[in-house]
This record gives sequence, C-alpha cells and structure tokens, in this order.
Amino acid sequence: MRRSVQARHDAVCGAAQRDGGRPGCRARLRVRREVALAGWLGLWLLACGPAPRAPAPPPGGPPGTSIDRPAMVERVRAELRSSWRAYTRYAWGHDELRPVTRTARDWYGESILITPVDALDALVMMGLTEEAAAARALIDERLSFDKDITVKNFEITIRVLGGLLSGYQLTGDAKLLQLADDLGARLLPVFGSPTGMPYMYVNLRTGQVSGAKTNPAEIGTLLLELGALSKLTGKPIYHDKARRALVALYARRSPLGLVGEEIDVESGQWVSPNSHVGGGIDSYYEYLLKASILFGDAELGAMWRASVAALDRYLADESTGALWYGQVDMTTGRRTATEFGALHAFLPGVLVLGGDVARARRLEASCFQMWQLRGIEPEVIDYRTMAIRAPGYPLRPEIIESAWYLRRATGDPAYLAMGQVFLDALVAHARTDDGFTVLTSVETMARGDLMPSYFLAETLKYLYLIFAPDDAIDLDRVVLTTEAHPLRRTW
Repeated sequence: MRRSVQARHDAVCGAAQRDGGRPGCRARLRVRREVALAGWLGLWLLACGPAPRAPAPPPGGPPGTSIDRPAMVERVRAELRSSWRAYTRYAWGHDELRPVTRTARDWYGESILITPVDALDALVMMGLTEEAAAARALIDERLSFDKDITVKNFEITIRVLGGLLSGYQLTGDAKLLQLADDLGARLLPVFGSPTGMPYMYVNLRTGQVSGAKTNPAEIGTLLLELGALSKLTGKPIYHDKARRALVALYARRSPLGLVGEEIDVESGQWVSPNSHVGGGIDSYYEYLLKASILFGDAELGAMWRASVAALDRYLADESTGALWYGQVDMTTGRRTATEFGALHAFLPGVLVLGGDVARARRLEASCFQMWQLRGIEPEVIDYRTMAIRAPGYPLRPEIIESAWYLRRATGDPAYLAMGQVFLDALVAHARTDDGFTVLTSVETMARGDLMPSYFLAETLKYLYLIFAPDDAIDLDRVVLTTEAHPLRRTW
C-alpha cells in the first residue's frame, strides 16, 4: 500500500499526478476527553516493554472498558455509508471523489472505476447490501480494460485486481473473476524485463512497458493478487511470474540481508542503497510473509524470517525508551536517517502475523506517539527530535491496521481505545459535508480535496474490524492484501 513519500506529499499538496498513485503526504479536537484519552493511553502503551506479560493498567481502570463495541461498529458503518453516498452523488462512474469541490477525478483521463472496485468488499463486509449491489451492477455493466492508457502496474494490481478477486470470493459474481482474468493478462507484459522483475508501467491495450527504475514495493507486492488469480482461474502463469519477480528481488539483497530503495529491473543494479521500511520498500516485506501464509510456501516463509532478522538487527533503533525503525545504507548498515512515518506503521501488524507480538506492541506505541504529536499523524517525523518532516495526512490506514492485528492477538482493550481515538480524530479533522478529505498539514489542519479509494477499502475497514467480532475475518483461512482485500484460501 505503500508509495514514495515525496510523491505522496506532492500529490496531496496539489501537484499533478500522472501515474495515479496514492496521494501522499500521509488543531483542534472536538472533545477534551479525546485529548485526555490520547494522553494516558499513549503513556501507558509507551510503558509496554518487550515482555509478553500484560502490563498493569493505568489509574482509573483498564483502558477501553467503557467502549460500546456494537455502537462503534455502527458509527463506522455510518461513515462508510455516507462516504459512499457522496461518491455516488458527485463522482458516480469515475475513479475518485474530490469532496470539497464535489467533483470527480479520473486517474488516466477515463475511468476504470477504482473506487467502486476498491470499496466493494468493504460494502459487503459491513452489510451495506444496497450499496454493494449498486457497485456490482456498475462494475458488471461498465468496467472495461480495453483502453489505450498507460497505468501503474502496482497500483492497479493492489486496488483493482485485488478488489475484483475479493469481490468475486465474497459475492460469487463470475463477471468479477472474468474481469480480473482480463486485467491480469493485460498486466503480464511488465514481467518481460531481463531479470523478470516488473517494469513500473504498462499500456492496457498495447502491452507497451516503461519504467525500468522502480522499487522493492512495486516489484514485490504482486504475488497475493496474481497468485490468487492463478489459483482461481487455473492459470499458473500469473503465480509463476509474480513469484519469480519476488525471488529475484530477494536474491539481490545485500550481504546484510537488506534491500535498497530503488533498483533497475533491466540491469538488476541498485540505484539507491537507502534501506528502510517506509514507502517504496514496506509491502515487499509484508508479501514475503503473507504469501507464505496464503499459499503455504515454506521457501517464502524462510525468506521472511531472514529478512525480519536483518530489519531487527540493522534498522531497529531505540530512542528515549521507544522502538523505531530508521534508515541505513543497505551494504554497510550505517544509519543514514532517523525518520519514521505513517507508511512505516504497517510493520507492527506484520510483526504480529510473524509471531513477534511483544515487538509489535512496542512499535505500535511509537506509532501512536507520532499520532499524538498533533492529534492526527503526520506523514514523516524525525523520531530523535520528534520534529515533523512532512506534515500531510492522506487518510492513511496503516496505524489502524496494526492496532487491529494487535487487538486480535492480545485481546487488550487498549487497542479499542486507540481505535476510538483514530475515528474521533478523522471525524474532527478530515470529515466534510460529502465524505472525507486528505489533510495537507496536520499542523494547521489545512485540507486538500481528495477521498482516495483506499480510505473506503482500508481505513474504514480496519476501523470496523477493530470493533467488530473476531469472526468478521477468519485469519486461519483469509489473508488481507496490502490494500486490505480479503483473499480466502480455497485451494
């Protein structure tokens, strides 16, 4: 789900965005008790060390005990319903809504229905049956990929291909699988590089590729979607191409076990040696683990374990008693930056899936400390000085995603309280009369004008899951993609 930080910052601040990537600059609080809740919750969580035992509750009783989970579920459902209705009113048939100006945005000049496809499984999961039926009808009747447009392979894979596959599994609508198969075939030319690692862009009609200089996230975040497509259609080529690319990238890690920030897929040479877990790298690590789980792939599991050991050894950094993951040179291990941001906040959730709950708790506490700086998280901070380096907030889901995984793994009501803080802040600062919009600065709470599709697909979905019963997702059979699309193992 994760992109270049600067690209996102430029997009949220109004720069033109040719490739349709996520906008990316990932005040007031309405009620004073939110400030108090955030304060004591953060202090309590920061006290959580690596020991697996539960810490003592803060004064006044365990956090989260007064939260009415069914009521919170209804709050989130209401926000999804109102956001979807705003889309239908002002952007129906287009890719995304600009809620402030009440206009539509299409990524490539003509729509490929990114919001309806991306949001479909969220509508189904939260029981918005009329809205889900309308989205399905629109997709079935109007979606076509026979377009002379050059798209960003990574974004279209995680948002559109993933959305079609999860929508098919949830509804049984065969047209969705047919569309996924057609899209998958049109994306395959990206794997035609000498290394097998994908180019960044492809024309959906001609198959012309471009963008040889890319990053680990855009190379390694394809296997869940293409692998599931392979299993559901009986066409091994999808799985094999995506897996080969992932293994080829892993084979080019440094002697320390780290990958860099940018690589040339034609030469296989690293362009940037910066190693971190933020935008441009993050979901590469996520998919090593999640693909090993979804497909029972022991080799990928071993690759994940070797990779996370390198992250813990070289990137992990203690600062004022808190755990962070900074930036180093991939070859020497020399620390090059002490930056952490909204995109990095995916890591606690992945650590939970990998079995390291204690480390995940500590890192999520650091993420929440970042959120508390201004009452909503900035895109990037310097964790040594706690200075904000990129002030935007583009409605990112990662910190919420990790809170859900931790709530599931620990049963700790502190993560319910954390979820309420997140929802209250979103409503206070990012809600408009017609959906939610990105913030260009959490320091001034200045607003941009975009409701990204992932806000419905991920941010609201993970808020819902924090408060929903555990059986809302069967984690023994289901893996959530980096775009939060649930893929169920039926093979």
